[in-house]
Amino acid sequence: MPTPTSQKRPRGFAAMDPQKQRAISAEGGRAAHQSGNAHEFNSEEARAAGALSHAHRRRRAAEAQQAQAQNSTREEPVQASPGSS
Repeated sequence: MPTPTSQKRPRGFAAMDPQKQRAISAEGGRAAHQSGNAHEFNSEEARAAGALSHAHRRRRAAEAQQAQAQNSTREEPVQASPGSS
């Protein structure tokens, strides 16, 4: 059984030389483009994706703020336990 250490050693892809990582990644990117699986956004698609992302972020922030406001109004006052002064 291995002894626990304070620092983990990188494994797999993370343990490789950065140049080798880059070469493997580049090869995968070229293969994706050749097979037609890669997608490059045009400016219209990028604009639509950004707008959608911002709309989702605004909605989540509003929901979180609303939930926080509801929780703060529902909090009950802390009652002292019997025998405490």
